[in-house]
Amino acid sequence: MLAIRLPQDIENRLEALAAATGRTKTFYARQAILEHIDNLEDIYLAEQRLADVRAGRSKTMTLEELEQQYGVED
Repeated sequence: MLAIRLPQDIENRLEALAAATGRTKTFYARQAILEHIDNLEDIYLAEQRLADVRAGRSKTMTLEELEQQYGVED
């Protein structure tokens, strides 16, 4: 179970959408979360990777190095 507080304008929009379509506010909140959670996870991982690179905990490689390592050179 998840309970969230939304700004009143968003709550009003959800209520209007639910009333117009016959679906629940929960349905639309769930849809929004499902559509965006992958992007949020990707952003978090990218930020973690950047922090690791900047702190010297992870190294980078050029495209050429990557191609050589995996034998996909042109």
